[in-house]
Amino acid sequence: MATIEIQKREIGHGRPCFFVAEAGVNHNGDLRLAKRLVETAAEAGADAVKFQTFTAEKVATAFARTADYQRDRGEGEGQIAMLKRLELSAEAHRELKGHCEKCRIVFMSTPFDEDSVALLETLDVPVFKLASGEVTNWPFLDFVARRKRPIILSTGMSTLEEVSKAVGVINQGGNDRIILLHCVSSYPAIPADVNLRAMSAMETAFGVPVGFSDHTLGIEVSLAAVALGACIIEKHFTLDRGLPGPDHQASLEPDELHALVRGIRTVEAALGNGRKEPAASEHAVALIARRSLVAARDIAAGTRVTADLLAARRPGTGLTPSALASVLGRVFKVDVPVGGILTEDLLE
Repeated sequence: MATIEIQKREIGHGRPCFFVAEAGVNHNGDLRLAKRLVETAAEAGADAVKFQTFTAEKVATAFARTADYQRDRGEGEGQIAMLKRLELSAEAHRELKGHCEKCRIVFMSTPFDEDSVALLETLDVPVFKLASGEVTNWPFLDFVARRKRPIILSTGMSTLEEVSKAVGVINQGGNDRIILLHCVSSYPAIPADVNLRAMSAMETAFGVPVGFSDHTLGIEVSLAAVALGACIIEKHFTLDRGLPGPDHQASLEPDELHALVRGIRTVEAALGNGRKEPAASEHAVALIARRSLVAARDIAAGTRVTADLLAARRPGTGLTPSALASVLGRVFKVDVPVGGILTEDLLE
């Protein structure tokens, strides 16, 4: 299984889960709020914070409606009007990149048009994250692939065949550094729709690192994805779910973001190395909880060992009961009182 490097971090099997705190457009077009989001992500222990880079007119036409969940949150005037309010200037991007460096967190952003790709390239982003909606946008996939930077591609709304074709387009563009994110493009997504096992299907099909972009409420599904081997988790967050804007309501608040990062680190620590062997912390318990062969009654020196002379009792500091067959017929060298623990030095 391939691994992909992002700013000196290897992403893939056996590596720590790379957590992307998705700020998205939850800055509401306000650079000061965007910077606070960077600080919040860094304080929570996220590896990266991700925004979105676009020019409204290059993303949608005047006829493009907002999604149902966006209209439910007051965004009913059409996509362009909504997107215009959520744009960040090139200078704002530069300030955010610098602020991320100051906060020691990786700056990421999802480009939605070629000029946005070019802007992010000037900022020397370590990776391009592409949205699910681009899976069938082959000209754009080819354009980004030819930038020769790693690509993280979300795969919401896609069949395995569509993902396969998208991966092929990227490969034909001379780029094999791909990470796929399983995703359900519903806001919020319900757990019954998530189908986390699709991560394994994509990993088997393409031999690339696979993660999960989580649009469910809460943190449980993200933690389950880590337990199933997700190498990246991406999750929306906000400073306050009550803020106006399309994505705040389905985002984590700061305390939940902290809890998710802690939970990810706990889960990946619990996954271990996959070998069935005692943990170091179990050794002392084994001496107490396991059993030893002991004398079932007083035994005189010179007596030959028979099964009726022995019993299995705690503690586990002597010969294990599994050694019974190997001691039968041997002779006691010394007297052993009832309850005496059998050890090799007591036998000839």
